[in-house]
Amino acid sequence: MKGRRLLITGAGGFTGRHAVAYFHAAGAEVTAVVRRPAALSAGFPEGVRVQECDLSDRKAVAAMIAEAAPDEVLHLAGKNSVPESWRDPLLYMETNVMATLYLLEALRARPAGRILVAGSRLKYRPGTADGPPHPYSFSKTLEELVSLAWGTLFKQPVLLAEPCNLIGPGPSTGFCSLLAQHIVRSEEAAAGRTTEPQTFRLSSRHVLRDFLDVRDAVRAYDYILRQGKAGAVYRIDSGTQRSLGDIAGKLLAHAKAPVFMDWGTDTAEVQPVKPADSGEPDAADGPEKNAAILGWKPEISLEHSIQDIVDYYRSGRGGSLS
Repeated sequence: MKGRRLLITGAGGFTGRHAVAYFHAAGAEVTAVVRRPAALSAGFPEGVRVQECDLSDRKAVAAMIAEAAPDEVLHLAGKNSVPESWRDPLLYMETNVMATLYLLEALRARPAGRILVAGSRLKYRPGTADGPPHPYSFSKTLEELVSLAWGTLFKQPVLLAEPCNLIGPGPSTGFCSLLAQHIVRSEEAAAGRTTEPQTFRLSSRHVLRDFLDVRDAVRAYDYILRQGKAGAVYRIDSGTQRSLGDIAGKLLAHAKAPVFMDWGTDTAEVQPVKPADSGEPDAADGPEKNAAILGWKPEISLEHSIQDIVDYYRSGRGGSLS
């Protein structure tokens, strides 16, 4: 991997920090792009070049690309809160759609550079009767469409990745991290160091999700950047759907003190749902593919991920991974 000049957007986020650490350790020349000055001290490894840039500023993006001159780009930046997208839908259009277009346009000056855009499983298929379920879904659908269109129109090597629910150590607002934080706060309260936290509410223990360690997902991004086919959309998942109740139980098994839970009233069983546009995992002629066809496969067990998440919050490391 030595000699690769890789630019990573959203480098201060949950997945971004793992991506920076992984590619830097593998010998790549990494430029970590962050939006806020505070993220400049996010604990990146020594030797990583940190670049501050607001991706919603077209001129700033063009200047950043000209200066960094990357061979490859891993675009992880974006907004991903469904509630927030209802409150400020235009922000989601600007952040997830226009910022991606500014990045793609700036990269037209480097037509050989491969670009991997991290999409979302919450996209929807345009033209369906129900329409988009929320503005976030709409923004990620548009992001995918414009990314693939730009690649076709201007012969850019654009690839898309669609990870499932990513978990692991590090600052995350995902379900597993939130419950792990609640467990640690409950332990601290039992030891008399803090007050008892509010009861953790789980609306349904039967909802099914596919969980994958973020470190496995980052390895998949590497496979896609090196071996993926331009214009393809690669799904990244563990292949196993688990109920939230099952995941919560595995987390609670690590608790060293009583943890107050509200399990909600939803008792209906939920059947796993296959994505309507998934196709066959190894379909050679469609845009949707599974990262496994590139030789990638998950290596970190769910139990290992959960242990690492709990240990991370017990360690009080804040935003640092180490």
